[in-house]
Amino acid sequence: MKPLRFAMITTFYPPYNFGGDGMGILRLSQALVRRGHHVTVIHDGDAYVSLAGREPGVGPAGDGVEIVTLRSPLGKLSNLLTQQTGNPVVHGERIRQVMEAGRFDVTVFHNISLVGGPGVLRYGRGTTLYMAHEHWLVCPSHVLWRHGREVCTGRECLRCVLHYRRPPQLWRYTGYLERELHHVDAFIAMSEFSRAKHKEFGFPREMEVVPYFLPDETAGNRESGIGADSSPHERPYFLFVGRLEKIKGLDDVIPLFAGFDRADLLIAGDGEYTGALQALAAGNPRVRFLGRVAPAELSRYYRHAAALLVPSVCFETFGIIIIEAFRQGTPVVARRIGPFPEILDRAGAGDLFETPAELEAALHRSLDDPERRARLSRAAQAAFQVNWSESAVVPKFLDVVQRAAERRATAARG
Repeated sequence: MKPLRFAMITTFYPPYNFGGDGMGILRLSQALVRRGHHVTVIHDGDAYVSLAGREPGVGPAGDGVEIVTLRSPLGKLSNLLTQQTGNPVVHGERIRQVMEAGRFDVTVFHNISLVGGPGVLRYGRGTTLYMAHEHWLVCPSHVLWRHGREVCTGRECLRCVLHYRRPPQLWRYTGYLERELHHVDAFIAMSEFSRAKHKEFGFPREMEVVPYFLPDETAGNRESGIGADSSPHERPYFLFVGRLEKIKGLDDVIPLFAGFDRADLLIAGDGEYTGALQALAAGNPRVRFLGRVAPAELSRYYRHAAALLVPSVCFETFGIIIIEAFRQGTPVVARRIGPFPEILDRAGAGDLFETPAELEAALHRSLDDPERRARLSRAAQAAFQVNWSESAVVPKFLDVVQRAAERRATAARG
């Protein structure tokens, strides 16, 4: 494929990001640059600052990616106008200027909720794609977590957004989003589960599946943490990695360790639910909160864990921490929900649970049979290379781009 000029349009991009979607976009952008393509990322810095209440820290190196950070003196008001109108009210002209000057062959839309809403889809140039990192296309709260207490099995959107204390988006009831979808040539889901969930909730377009990936070691040793191999903890342990939110399911895990003396629970991450979880674990020496852990050090925690625990109770679109564990040869114990069964079934490198008793049984299995853990470790690393490495996934992404471009060219010829 000849070198192409890519534009990435997204709300969040490191260091202005909270979770996996921003890192996924960064990894894709850097991988494309390594293959000789040009990448420009346009993202909204105000959105992160408004939600986080602070400026971000130092982010990862750009590695050849051109970054356009949108900022406005209006700050949070700029994002509110986008959220309410579904259009890039404040930054629309700046986005248009960048797009027209960039001579882009491909535009990839990511999380566009606060960078422009559905209205930004008409700003695309060349072949256009949309990557559904969340369920925003079918869910005003993005995560299909209804009323803040349960997975969504049917639409109660107005009541739900009021529960989240968000102003309703009236444009969602006018068909505006559906009318703007024709600007996009191809849609990408991050898992088969997410594709099926979009269809179940009425999304009218077909979707390709291209999962997240991690950089190949030759390109990403800074992430893989190659180096010291001693355990970072003095006792056997299970590991949790992620933002500390109620939907991550730790409420079901921490109490179990009150009577589980064989290993500790190490929790890497922070978030608005940290205080509640620390209160739940008060007085329990088996639970330790690590806070944010640097990537290289986190790799050591992965490698020496008996297993990674993924107890999320919501419908995620993927599970980046699962493939991070697989790359290090760490088995996974995950709740039987969302895309997790799909990922673990493909890898054959872990256990699924639904009840606390099943979770406790899986913890004991992880500790009782070293040969089984070694077997799962080998399966995890092999599956990672075949399914979720950069060299496996980026060609799939570029194939979607090429096929979308061919369809666009055929339609243009009439």
